[in-house]
Amino acid sequence: MGKRLAAIEKQLDPSKVYSVEAAAAVVKKAATAKFDETIEIHIRLGVDPKQSDQNVRGIVVLPNGTGKSKRVVVVAKGEKIKEAEAAGAELAGDAEIIEKISKGWLDFDVLVATPDAMKDLTKLGKLLGPKGLMPNPKAGTVTFDVGRTVKELKAGRIEFKVDAAGIVHSIVGKASFPEEKIAQNTKTLLHALVAAKPSSAKGQYLQSITLASTMGPGVKIDLSQKFE
Repeated sequence: MGKRLAAIEKQLDPSKVYSVEAAAAVVKKAATAKFDETIEIHIRLGVDPKQSDQNVRGIVVLPNGTGKSKRVVVVAKGEKIKEAEAAGAELAGDAEIIEKISKGWLDFDVLVATPDAMKDLTKLGKLLGPKGLMPNPKAGTVTFDVGRTVKELKAGRIEFKVDAAGIVHSIVGKASFPEEKIAQNTKTLLHALVAAKPSSAKGQYLQSITLASTMGPGVKIDLSQKFE
C-alpha cells in the first residue's frame, strides 16, 4: 500500500457505515490522485444471477452525468438518420457505417440502432459482441426513438447489470463533482436498482454498498436508509 492511501485509510473507521451524503464527502476528500478520479459504486445483491428471472438489469439517467461525454453512433434509415444527427450523435447513417465497422472501425462508446437496421447489423455480432457494443433492446439501444436515446446517453444515461458474483458495478461521477452531485447520482442509481428488484428474489436484496474513487479506499453505505 502506498503512503498516500495508507494515510487516507488511517482516517477511516472500517467498521463505520455512512449516509450517502457523508460517504460522498469522504470519498471526494480521499480522491487525492493527480488526475480526476472516477467515483464508483459496488452493490452486492441478494440474488442468484444463474437464475434468468434474477438477472437484474436496467438503465437510468444520472441527473448530473458521469463526467464523461459518450461518443454515440447510430445506424438507422431515412429520417431517423437526421433525427440522430440533430440530437448530437457523432455519426449517423446506414450501410456506410456498417461497412466502416466491418473494416475494424470502433471509434465510439455506444452504438444505437433502429429495429429495421438490426438485420444488417447482426453479421457484425462477432466483432461487436465481445466488446459490449452490439445494440440490445434490454439496454435501450435498439429503438426508433433515436433522438431521445442519443440525448439521454450523452447527458449521462448508464446501464447497470448484475455480474456472475451478484454484484453491480457502476460509475456515479468524478472526484471533481461537488459532493452533493455525487450523492444525487448515487441515490438515483440506488433508486433504480431497488425498483428493478426481481419478484423472485428472497431475503435481503441490498447486502452491501461501497462507494470509492479510482485510487481511494472503499466507504460503506448504511443499508438502513430508504432508497425507494
